[in-house]
Amino acid sequence: MANSLKCDLCSKPATVHLTQIVNNKIHKVDLCEACAQAKGVTDPSGFSLADLLLKASLNPEPTGDVRCESCGFTAQDFKKTGRFGCPACYNHFANLIEPMLDTMHKGIAHTGKIPKRALERRSLYERLTQLESELDQAIKAERYEDAARYRDEIQQVRSVSGPKQDA
Repeated sequence: MANSLKCDLCSKPATVHLTQIVNNKIHKVDLCEACAQAKGVTDPSGFSLADLLLKASLNPEPTGDVRCESCGFTAQDFKKTGRFGCPACYNHFANLIEPMLDTMHKGIAHTGKIPKRALERRSLYERLTQLESELDQAIKAERYEDAARYRDEIQQVRSVSGPKQDA
């Protein structure tokens, strides 16, 4: 690998790399040999990925006192199962999961991805809308030379985007 990974628990070079897929979501944990042994990773039934993720985020141990107001789920329940009880849990336990998300991803908010062609279509659509607005303003202001230029640009944009539009 180009970058040497560090242990999520102690920052030593990681030699054990765990990947767990739950409900089509990938969770990865990188551990050094000592931490892997201490967590019982060699025995698949002896460790919980949720437990490792909680420790890797450097959060204090979750206390069972705090409960979700909607479903009654606790941080201990999350630690045991690796899942929340309801959608409200994500807001209620935000201080618990934000540090985990920040270390696992490029931030704590999902931004999604936009396919390149969709981005190009949106850009062409925005340009077309802008040109049509400028054309209307030029006609109202009786700037016919500008209006002709906008009309030509609109035709050019439509010719570029025309064959790609389906319905």
